[in-house]
Amino acid sequence: MNSIFISLFCIFSFYLSVYAQKIEIYHTSDVHGWYMSRPAKWDKENSTRSIGGFAVLSSLVKHSKNPYILVDSGDMFQGTPEGNFTKGEATIRYMNALGYSAAVVGNHDYDYGENNLILLSEEAKFPILGANVYQKKDGKRPNYLKPYVIVEKAGRKIAFLGIAGTHTKTSTLPKNVEHLNFLDEFSESAKYAAEIRKNNPDISALILLPHIGIDGKAAQQKVDYSSKTFEENEIRWSSVKAARAAKADITIGGHNHTGLVSGYRDPQGGLICESFWGLTDVTKVEIVFDEKTGKIQSSSCSLLPLWADVYGEDPEILKITSELSERVNKEMDKKLGEAENDILGSKDSPDSPIGNWMTDVMRQYAKTDMAFQNSGGIRSVINKGEVKIRDIYQVMPFENTLVKMTMTGNQIKKLIQDNFRGNKSSMQISGLTVKYKTKDGKDSEVILERNGKEIKPNDKFSVVTNNYLTTGGTGGAAFLLSSDIQDTMIPVRDALIEHIKKEGKISAPAVGRFIRID
Repeated sequence: MNSIFISLFCIFSFYLSVYAQKIEIYHTSDVHGWYMSRPAKWDKENSTRSIGGFAVLSSLVKHSKNPYILVDSGDMFQGTPEGNFTKGEATIRYMNALGYSAAVVGNHDYDYGENNLILLSEEAKFPILGANVYQKKDGKRPNYLKPYVIVEKAGRKIAFLGIAGTHTKTSTLPKNVEHLNFLDEFSESAKYAAEIRKNNPDISALILLPHIGIDGKAAQQKVDYSSKTFEENEIRWSSVKAARAAKADITIGGHNHTGLVSGYRDPQGGLICESFWGLTDVTKVEIVFDEKTGKIQSSSCSLLPLWADVYGEDPEILKITSELSERVNKEMDKKLGEAENDILGSKDSPDSPIGNWMTDVMRQYAKTDMAFQNSGGIRSVINKGEVKIRDIYQVMPFENTLVKMTMTGNQIKKLIQDNFRGNKSSMQISGLTVKYKTKDGKDSEVILERNGKEIKPNDKFSVVTNNYLTTGGTGGAAFLLSSDIQDTMIPVRDALIEHIKKEGKISAPAVGRFIRID
């Protein structure tokens, strides 16, 4: 009996090997300039192990036993000294060397302006996608973006459709994209998916690459959504809705920095995968095609941590890293001063030590009554010990400038309420205290105080913030109501650097600028 079973199993396995074909897709997103491996300090069990970077990724894919394709879902370079210093040129060099087939334009890929993105697209050996991006002047798509690309691999034609987020109009410096229209992601996904299928009836798979995000609640987290069920109201601004609109076979996206450890199988939108951020991990999608029909037989995805001691580092890619480091380190490794303790973020309080330190410096530098900084614009922390220019570039990677203005108590209250839900704030503050009462665990009633006295609606204060918020950036609507607006043209980062140089030593301010009173 056993011999019969074994014989049948061997025949079945042979049948599958003859009539099935596997192609792998490796996907990155939100690399944000983290090109190199580094210690996984956030991982208590592996804090000294090196993780991430293009050299590890290259070594991994080169050892693949199956045909593979490399793609990316945007926000490629902005966020590290290496990414900012080269304005993305290093990203393109790495991606060209690894042989990427496509990338989607992310909101932060516009941070150095459209002309810079055009130059990067000209250097790239792969197309940059953005099907829903149009010029306001003539309604045409910019020449540097394509809606989709058909990649031929091992005899199969696979379509990759790229969709930018409509949030881009406010999630980069609005001035950089004021001449562009970012049309509805979902109708454009459906429109171009239909066009692809009509014009390319022989494609074997349609893969959607959106820079939208699957779930804001899982931002900056690795999550297992293998048994997740989304309610309709949860997918209004999600890549799930785009996947359903396109009727995509597979969707691989980014933007919220979510890592889906084994993907999410949507009943209407197919397999959906996301790849965390910072190039610590890569999504590996496995697609098995039926050899006779050319159609997808099965698909799956998994999130692979890029441990250097597991996969090694490609020597050819390390040469690029060596050249890049030599260029950048001369400036970035200059010592500014010392941190007497860790200046970190906070999960337990609406304000954070790093946010409080940053806004205190901004307020002191600008000589204003108050300072405000969007929490999402603070991208790293400062650890105890020597502080280098590199550390400040990582805390504040954006080219934002200090903007001064006059605001009333009413306008400041609106600013706080616009950016405060429950006991979470997307705005860091200096020069005032916010006392709050929650309503049903969501909206909050706020009382503002300064120096122990309640702020009245018509009181006036001098305020400083960054030009992202004052030019239409997310969360900055109240600043547009202010008066006496003056852009100092002084980068926020320069103010932070000058402060550390002057003081020599810095330390973490206490949290508690938001006080719950119910």
